[in-house]
Amino acid sequence: MITSFKSKALKLYWTKNDATAIRPDWIKKVRLVLSRLDAATKPSQVAVIGMHFHALTGKSARYAVHVSPNWRITFAWDGEDAIEVDLEDYHGK
Repeated sequence: MITSFKSKALKLYWTKNDATAIRPDWIKKVRLVLSRLDAATKPSQVAVIGMHFHALTGKSARYAVHVSPNWRITFAWDGEDAIEVDLEDYHGK
């Protein structure tokens, strides 16, 4: 289950179904990733074909999945919950 967000855009989309802050061409992928995160009870359950799931190096216990070539949804894990879910361009920072 997703219990916290870092990204205001993702939180608004997930809790209010308001996608105004998300690129229209990303909405389907974002919905798929968030649904998978919400249903998962451990990070490895997000590792499905096409999501490009990977652990982040240099950041303890954070994971990422691709939304576009440069943008990722990143998250941490606490018990059975996804936490600190974020949408970031970590190659552009």
